[in-house]
Amino acid sequence: MPVLVRPSLDTDLPAITAIYAHAVTHGTASFELSAPDETEMTRRRAALLDGGFPYIVAESDGIVLGYAYAGPYRARPAYRSTVEDSIYIAPTAQRQGIGRRLLEALIRESEMRDFRLMVAVIGDEESHGSIGLHRGLGFEPVGIFKGVGYKNGRWLSTVLMQRSLGPGISEPPTRPLP
Repeated sequence: MPVLVRPSLDTDLPAITAIYAHAVTHGTASFELSAPDETEMTRRRAALLDGGFPYIVAESDGIVLGYAYAGPYRARPAYRSTVEDSIYIAPTAQRQGIGRRLLEALIRESEMRDFRLMVAVIGDEESHGSIGLHRGLGFEPVGIFKGVGYKNGRWLSTVLMQRSLGPGISEPPTRPLP
């Protein structure tokens, strides 16, 4: 089954909302405790697109299998060249290489927008698939915040990883101040 990775569309939002709701309800990739509705997911996507950030989906036969986006790492202007990635895959499409395809495309899209560093904040030290995915695409571990969240009856840590984009920090940023 061929998989197409493309920019997200408004019509993808029901599927995006359902994929994220499953991740919130059943997983530790997100530290949200209640899944946002489609109106909120629409607002969040619009804010990222308005900010010049990439927001993409993977689909096959018209079915959205997963989505990914890069967003601001922090709000302060000095962080303008650093993005944080987010990747969510439908439960039926996991462990099929969809996450890798999305992350590869997200890296390319972020480099085309002249972002210089991508940060992964991975929920739960036990998220070996996500950690391995990021490591396989050149992310390096930089630390672990132990027990920073409590969800599903247990304390969760976050694994921090990072990867240079384009020229990285060898040159000053060209992205304008927000």
